[in-house]
Amino acid sequence: MIKPPRHRLVPTNVAALAVGVKEATIRKWVSRGKITRYGTPGCRSEFDIEELTRIALQRQL
Repeated sequence: MIKPPRHRLVPTNVAALAVGVKEATIRKWVSRGKITRYGTPGCRSEFDIEELTRIALQRQL
């Protein structure tokens, strides 16, 4: 898996705001394989803003 450029990664709280869900939902999506979590174990989770934007657009349909 190729990691997106650093400027495209956002922490969990921003990811939740971007999609309009709770942080717990973001974590649930990761466990279900719906979105990709970047970062190393023990460090903060980060998410690709472009991937989140696609999900947000799909949710609006």
